Amino acid sequence: MKQSFSKHKSTMKRVLDYIGVYRWLVLLSLILAAVTVATTLYAPILVGYGVDLILGPGQVDFAGLIRILKQIAVVICITALAQWLMNHINNQITYHVVKDIRTKAFEHLEMLPLKYIDTHPSGDVISRIIADIDQFSEGLLMGFTQLFTGVLTILGTLGFMLVVNPLITVVVVVVTPLSLFVASFIAKKTFTMFRLQSQTRGELTSLVDEMIGNQKVVQAFGYENDAQQRFEEINERLRKCSLRAIFFSSITNPSTRFVNSMVYASVGVAGAFAAIRGLLSVGQLSVFLSYANQYTKPFNEISGVVTELQNALACASRVFELIDEEPIPAEKEDAHVLHTVDGSVDLEHVKFSYVPEVLLIDNLNLHVKPGQRIAIVGPTGCGKTTIINLLMRFYDVNSGSIRVSGHDIRDVTRKSLRSSYGMVLQETWLKAGTIRDNIAYSRPDATEEEIIRAAKEAHAHSFIKRMPQGYDTVISEDGGNLSQGQKQLLCIARVMLSLPPMLILDEATSSIDTRTEIRIQKAFASMMKGRTSFIVAHRLSTIREADVILVMRDGHIIEQGRHEELLKNKGFYAELYNSQFAG
Repeated sequence: MKQSFSKHKSTMKRVLDYIGVYRWLVLLSLILAAVTVATTLYAPILVGYGVDLILGPGQVDFAGLIRILKQIAVVICITALAQWLMNHINNQITYHVVKDIRTKAFEHLEMLPLKYIDTHPSGDVISRIIADIDQFSEGLLMGFTQLFTGVLTILGTLGFMLVVNPLITVVVVVVTPLSLFVASFIAKKTFTMFRLQSQTRGELTSLVDEMIGNQKVVQAFGYENDAQQRFEEINERLRKCSLRAIFFSSITNPSTRFVNSMVYASVGVAGAFAAIRGLLSVGQLSVFLSYANQYTKPFNEISGVVTELQNALACASRVFELIDEEPIPAEKEDAHVLHTVDGSVDLEHVKFSYVPEVLLIDNLNLHVKPGQRIAIVGPTGCGKTTIINLLMRFYDVNSGSIRVSGHDIRDVTRKSLRSSYGMVLQETWLKAGTIRDNIAYSRPDATEEEIIRAAKEAHAHSFIKRMPQGYDTVISEDGGNLSQGQKQLLCIARVMLSLPPMLILDEATSSIDTRTEIRIQKAFASMMKGRTSFIVAHRLSTIREADVILVMRDGHIIEQGRHEELLKNKGFYAELYNSQFAG
């Protein structure tokens, strides 16, 4: 409980820091809230004066009533205008704060290491940036709109009542702490419950995102019933924690209303006795009863606001958890920018593990000469793709070093390092947009002729021309309206367009038919001339022409050499090769 309160307090402080940027708007909102409250509380006094002008039949001061009615009309107009301006400013503050937090969260997400993305469901991350911040904005808006006016109404009402009759005001003040105690007790209970609700909602979003994104796989393996069961289990947990959170938050209003009714009754009884004894006029009693209502109403609103704020803070704390995640290490101030890359790559005594207790790569040494084609083969899980991750510095080595053109990659800028590589992976990545935009992603300033030439070299031009609008055809996110092979060809065309000094081909032709693969291999052969290339392949027929084949097993290079040499050695590579071409 103590830790939860501390976290709650820390979250609130950070929210206030974001709000503090707009302190002048907040001050203006407070002034308008004060004007709204002052005019709202002044109206009952005018009504009371009016009541006292109606003493009985034939004893009505019509001239005085008309004057008071005019004053009431002016007060109502001022109240309406101040309230409208206050709400407009509150909207400005809220959505500027929400924009700042969401921008900060997304910017930080861009700076997080690949390790975070690999270990956190994408649906949960999306839920934090979209759903949680939306929930936070609702609570924050309600807080600005009702909290300011509520607090000022309470203080203003007490001030006006003290002026009219201090004794009856004491009755109100004595009963008030009970309402505050009830609201405070329930508020502490609801924060933990709303936080659990937010976490479970993120878990559900993650499952839905995963199932929809992989619907073909789900249907192909008949996983629908299992997915439904998982969904129902999480959905049931969400129902239970939501009901608990809403139940506790919903009893706040009735509880405070009960206390507020006691306040109203107390004021009515005390005021009636005071009027009988001549201490109050009938008009002043009506003013007190009106104030009793106005005084207790903010407690109902504030209790609702507190509940919403608990939900908002619970959501905000999840967003701040994302923002607080350790970003990728900052580049050195004197980090070198790779301008000319000769293609030499050296891995010396490299050790690496994704988790500390499981060593994946141990004492890996590799020296690649400029322009060499290096093929990396081995069974699944031996560390082939991990080497690619290390070369691109998606992960840093635990010990040892990787040098490109004589520079340790930890001493060069990530942008210049990664722009020196062209990657075609087994998993394709395309963005929503035109085919032209997707090919030109690597070089946005490329001309139409260059884009078409790259597509022709990748053997993608013919199928692109068959599309409804050719290169202007809009494809959905991740190329959902293209075949896997077509998506792969577009990714290859993208690399063909940029032609960086080093290439990484990770199962680059895995989704392409054999006939197209032969043509692509010829295009690759032309593209790889004079460029250092790393080729990860399971189909060993694609790497026969490699200058060096590295055979990996359990994070170690156990064999290396050309295709013919390795077959003559009759080692592990020969076993892999013969297993694919037996018979």
